[in-house]
Amino acid sequence: MVYFTSDLHFCHDREFIYGPRGFKSVHEMNEAIVSNWNKLITWEDEVYVLGDIMLNDIDQGIKLWNQLAGKKHIILGNHDVGNRPDLYTKCHDTTVEGYAMPIRIDHRNFYLSHYPSITDHYHEGESFRNCVINLCGHSHTKDRFADIDKGLIYHVELDAHDIIPVSMDQIIEDLKKRLEV
Repeated sequence: MVYFTSDLHFCHDREFIYGPRGFKSVHEMNEAIVSNWNKLITWEDEVYVLGDIMLNDIDQGIKLWNQLAGKKHIILGNHDVGNRPDLYTKCHDTTVEGYAMPIRIDHRNFYLSHYPSITDHYHEGESFRNCVINLCGHSHTKDRFADIDKGLIYHVELDAHDIIPVSMDQIIEDLKKRLEV
């Protein structure tokens, strides 16, 4: 199975990150992310993480990252700077893909990026099968369609998906419900 997520923010000890997610501390948030992830993801699954893995305590962040199941692919975000990309490449089952990446899954075209990016416009009544759909994070929105008025943009951040990665199947189902009703 293929999954997507972003904005884990391991060890980002600021209430404005963990508070809106429903946690009393960054420690509580870190534990919930690992627990939720590993209940869903197997070691054989592919997971694309669209940026902002960790902040502050890098050693603890790497320790938490290494506890996550799956073959992990990282699209770098605004907090994945300095030596972090090099540290990520040394982690188990982790590949750093760069700052953006086109990908084709199930005969559909996606553009993976940390930031919302206009890739295609949707015309009402048309199929989105031949469009390029941007999967992104960064905004910490709870609305996975927060930028749909700008183009085919779907948010995968933890905040929009109850603190769990979202499957490709769920993304397609959500898009069908939203666009092809």
